[in-house]
Order: sequence, then C-alpha cells, then structure tokens
Amino acid sequence: MDVIITGTSRGMGYETVLTMASAKKCRILAVSRNIQVLISLKHKVDALLNGSELIPLHIDFEQPGFDLELIRKIESIHFSPQIVINNAGLLITKPFEKLTESDFDRMFNVNVKSVFLIVRSLLKYLPQHAHIVNISSMGGLQGSVKFSGLSLYSASKAALCVLTECLAEELKIHNIQLNCLALGAVQTEMLEEAFPGYMAGINAKEMSKYIVEFALTGNRFYNGKVLPVSNSTP
Repeated sequence: MDVIITGTSRGMGYETVLTMASAKKCRILAVSRNIQVLISLKHKVDALLNGSELIPLHIDFEQPGFDLELIRKIESIHFSPQIVINNAGLLITKPFEKLTESDFDRMFNVNVKSVFLIVRSLLKYLPQHAHIVNISSMGGLQGSVKFSGLSLYSASKAALCVLTECLAEELKIHNIQLNCLALGAVQTEMLEEAFPGYMAGINAKEMSKYIVEFALTGNRFYNGKVLPVSNSTP
C-alpha cells in the first residue's frame, strides 16, 4: 500500500507515520520542510523490520511550485497512493487587530490551498477507492467554542472542512472518497504554542491510532463528512 502523509516532522504527523508503518506494510511518502527529522524518522520505520518503507520528501507548502515537486517524486518512484492524509498545518496566534495580510496568506496557503493543490495534482495517480483524509480542527466547526488569537487559523480550518465536502461530491465520478477529521485538543507542540501550559487529555500517539484506523477503513462508512473528534462538547 502506498500512503502520503504531510506535516510529518513533529506531533500528529510524526506519530501517524509510525503508527501507519506499524499497522500495515506500506510505502509512506512523508512530506515535511524538515528533512533532518524525516531522515531520523526513516531510521525508525526501517527498524520496524516489517517491510514498511519511508520515503522522505522535502517540501515547503509556502513555496510556489511545490505541487510540481510532489508529482516529480511520485512519477520517479511509481507511486499510487491509496491513502492521503493532509495533516500539515500552520498556526499563527495573534489578536485580530495585529494580524497582517501576510499572516492571512500564509495560513490559508498552508491550511487550505496546499490541500487543493495536492488533491488536484494527485487525481490521475489515485486508484479507485483511494481515501483522502484532511485534518482540521474543532475550531473550524460552526458552533464550536472559539478562542481569541485564533480567528484566521479557525477560519482556514473551516474552509478546509467545506472544501472536503465539495471535493467529495466532485470526485465521486472517480470513486475517490474524502473525509475530514476535526480534532479537539491533542498534546502536541502546536497546542503548546496556542495554549502555553495547557495539558490535553489525549497525546499525539493516541490520536494517531484513531487517524490511521479511520484512514484505513473510514471510507467504507463515510464520504464527504466532517467528523468531530473531541471528548468535549461543543
């Protein structure tokens, strides 16, 4: 099985790579801006000795043309991803009045536009019944609790939720399923950046098990759905 996971240098993406590699023999194209972490992560996957392989890919979603780099890599290794987990995200925490146009562009480019470009680029390489899982946030759900300093982050994650719903409808013709997981608080570096000192009840390794299981089987039951994954309400 071929799998693409983005945002793999830390937190959720890092743990999801290890969980996926442990759960099923697969080739994982791990995408990150931090190539050194990917090399270290590759050694951990190799140490599993179960036939899984990690293929590091250094990409910066803030740089134009990254989608062309992705396609060049896919074609060079004859990759046909049955699962794509769009986990990469950018968080800039600022009061609304201090946010800039650059902050807007950066967060929407990484959190929304990168997913659009990845899915569009992959269309002719995805087999039937491929499952694309987009990782959003509870902050992107209408009616959920909102927090000061996260207006643009939450807005970008809301856009990702709706993009998932729309793409699932459009890609039915290709028998490709898309779903979105809106995650609640998970103990990661990003959470610490947003809420210093806050301790979540779930860590990245625990959540990665849920993500991997959903990526492997969720498209049998869901398509075009935005699913809240949180132990609190709303």
